[in-house]
Amino acid sequence: MRVIAGSARSLRLKTLDGLDTRPTTDRIKETLFNIIGPSVYGAVFLDLFAGSGGIGIEALSRGAAEAVFVENNPRAMNCVRENLEFTRLASRASVMTEDVITALCRLEGRKVFDIVFMDPPYNCRYEEKVLQYLAGSDLVYDNTLIIVEASKETDFSYADEIGLSVIREKIYKTNKHVFLERAGVEEIC
Repeated sequence: MRVIAGSARSLRLKTLDGLDTRPTTDRIKETLFNIIGPSVYGAVFLDLFAGSGGIGIEALSRGAAEAVFVENNPRAMNCVRENLEFTRLASRASVMTEDVITALCRLEGRKVFDIVFMDPPYNCRYEEKVLQYLAGSDLVYDNTLIIVEASKETDFSYADEIGLSVIREKIYKTNKHVFLERAGVEEIC
């Protein structure tokens, strides 16, 4: 896994061995950032279920003002820290080694995010709990872009009921990116 573009372009990132994390492939990461590219520069970025930090680091490399990484696996968070130091992006990042909902509660009133990305374990419905939280949270603006990486089969039909709209889906071979924002906001993707 490497940084695709920006100030840390071509630097190889460390990942955890084993099945504890599932890094987003370079090809899928490049497609994602081709979609959201212009909105990343100057953004406050939240990387939930961060794994080795590849998505948030890519955002920082492409000019995000700051990024917060949330990962409850201490080994994975050590990998995030090492990757931030290696890419020289640590000064614009903060890390939280804890459960995602606990981290969101702690961030409440302290930050508002322009882009929220999450890559939870597939088919466990963690994204549903996080989206329910974010729908009523002050951590997001009305036009905050929320992106979920999920298995291809993951159902987001509940989004309207909790006050979010699916504005785009990008489907890959085995997974997809789902782009959401608060309901009633004009499409930005």
